[in-house]
Amino acid sequence: MLQIRGLSKTYANGVHALKNVDLDIPRGMFGLLGPNGAGKSSLMRTLATLQEADAGSATLTTADGASIDVLHDKDALRRRLGYLPQDFGVYPKVSALDLLDHFAVLKGLTARRQRKEVVEGLLQQVNLWDARKRRLGTYSGGMRQRFGIAQALLGNPQLVIVDEPTAGLDPEERNRFLNLLAEIGENVAVILSTHIVEDVTDLCPNMAIMNKGQVLLSGRPAEAIAALQAQVWRKQVGKGALADYEARFTVLSTRLVGGHPVIHVFSPSQPEEGFAPVEPGLEDVYFQRLRLQAQAA
Repeated sequence: MLQIRGLSKTYANGVHALKNVDLDIPRGMFGLLGPNGAGKSSLMRTLATLQEADAGSATLTTADGASIDVLHDKDALRRRLGYLPQDFGVYPKVSALDLLDHFAVLKGLTARRQRKEVVEGLLQQVNLWDARKRRLGTYSGGMRQRFGIAQALLGNPQLVIVDEPTAGLDPEERNRFLNLLAEIGENVAVILSTHIVEDVTDLCPNMAIMNKGQVLLSGRPAEAIAALQAQVWRKQVGKGALADYEARFTVLSTRLVGGHPVIHVFSPSQPEEGFAPVEPGLEDVYFQRLRLQAQAA
């Protein structure tokens, strides 16, 4: 369990990246949703001890009952942390086997036999065993991400943080990578930071929505979706009328279907004639929270 209370961060340029963030993150997959600039990466970097917070606290309770002050006992946290940043670089001329072995030494696995077992086991777990001797520069994007997870799992971490891990992956690699994350999340807390709603819908029992440094919603995706039942409406409209609908209603999303805009509108009752009720999804929850924040500003 990771407990975050009152976490705040303002950069030197005046950007308020985190504003009094409160979150409870249990074991399993935890989705952190938000648009670019929402503060997700700032939160991840703070939890990964890569930058200081201005205020607040974060406490990690491990499986053996130990309590770690994330912000002040950084060495203890790093021994329990696996981190895959958004931009994970590799040495292109080094093989996966050699580089993972190098990372294992840096992680403190100095006994050669133990290190060999751990490195080989992780390469098999992330399905890179057959490509273990290939140079990393020849890997696809998905293979590099799976290698990134392998290095993040060195040392049996209690907390794994992955920041926008599926950006740029093709559908097959994305599914393979997300299945791997789901397996990992059976045993440890995994924070999946993303702007892709489907990643959270499919994988995460718990989630939070962030924007402009604030937590707009936290809880279970299914409960958040259920709270919008009978409040999301669908209608196909003309392109010229779209601006009028956006001015009069809380338009959650717009998609072109057959060349014509189809809008989802949030309303406790039918907005007007021609709107049909639609089963809400997590995307509707996501956009509704963003619209509410914008209206309150």
